[in-house]
Amino acid sequence: MTEHPEITYIGCARCGTQIAGLDGRYACSGCGWVNEWTEGHRPLPGARRRRTQGAPAPRPQQP
Repeated sequence: MTEHPEITYIGCARCGTQIAGLDGRYACSGCGWVNEWTEGHRPLPGARRRRTQGAPAPRPQQP
Protein backbone atom coordinates (compact mmCIF):
# COMPACT_ATOMS: atom_id res chain seq x y z
CA MET A 1 0.00 0.00 0.00
CA THR A 2 1.33 3.43 -0.89
CA GLU A 3 1.29 6.46 1.34
CA HIS A 4 -0.21 8.71 -1.34
CA PRO A 5 -3.58 8.27 -3.08
CA GLU A 6 -3.56 6.24 -6.29
CA ILE A 7 -5.47 7.39 -9.39
CA THR A 8 -7.76 4.57 -10.52
CA TYR A 9 -10.11 4.23 -13.52
CA ILE A 10 -13.47 2.53 -14.07
CA GLY A 11 -16.44 2.64 -16.43
CA CYS A 12 -19.34 4.52 -14.84
CA ALA A 13 -21.93 2.07 -13.50
CA ARG A 14 -24.78 4.24 -14.84
CA CYS A 15 -23.69 5.69 -18.21
CA GLY A 16 -20.47 3.81 -19.08
CA THR A 17 -18.21 6.88 -19.34
CA GLN A 18 -14.62 6.13 -18.29
CA ILE A 19 -13.94 8.06 -15.07
CA ALA A 20 -10.93 8.49 -12.81
CA GLY A 21 -11.02 8.36 -9.04
CA LEU A 22 -8.77 8.26 -6.01
CA ASP A 23 -8.23 4.86 -4.40
CA GLY A 24 -11.40 3.39 -5.91
CA ARG A 25 -13.74 6.25 -5.02
CA TYR A 26 -15.50 7.67 -8.07
CA ALA A 27 -17.92 10.39 -9.15
CA CYS A 28 -19.14 10.73 -12.75
CA SER A 29 -19.43 14.30 -13.99
CA GLY A 30 -21.56 13.13 -16.94
CA CYS A 31 -24.52 11.63 -15.08
CA GLY A 32 -23.85 12.34 -11.40
CA TRP A 33 -23.33 8.72 -10.30
CA VAL A 34 -21.05 8.21 -7.28
CA ASN A 35 -19.97 4.96 -5.66
CA GLU A 36 -20.34 4.34 -1.95
CA TRP A 37 -17.33 5.66 -0.02
CA THR A 38 -16.91 2.26 1.65
CA GLU A 39 -16.10 0.71 -1.76
CA GLY A 40 -12.67 2.38 -1.83
CA HIS A 41 -9.47 0.34 -1.99
CA ARG A 42 -8.29 1.41 1.47
CA PRO A 43 -9.66 3.18 4.57
CA LEU A 44 -10.04 6.94 4.51
CA PRO A 45 -7.45 8.84 6.55
CA GLY A 46 -8.47 9.99 10.02
CA ALA A 47 -9.27 13.59 10.78
CA ARG A 48 -6.45 15.80 11.96
CA ARG A 49 -6.69 17.24 15.44
CA ARG A 50 -7.70 20.87 15.69
CA ARG A 51 -5.82 23.40 17.77
CA THR A 52 -7.17 23.69 21.27
CA GLN A 53 -9.40 26.66 21.84
CA GLY A 54 -7.46 29.70 23.00
CA ALA A 55 -4.17 28.54 21.51
CA PRO A 56 -2.60 31.25 19.36
CA ALA A 57 -2.62 30.72 15.60
CA PRO A 58 0.79 30.20 14.01
CA ARG A 59 2.35 33.47 12.88
CA PRO A 60 3.38 33.83 9.22
CA GLN A 61 7.11 33.84 8.68
CA GLN A 62 8.72 37.11 7.65
CA PRO A 63 10.98 36.96 4.55
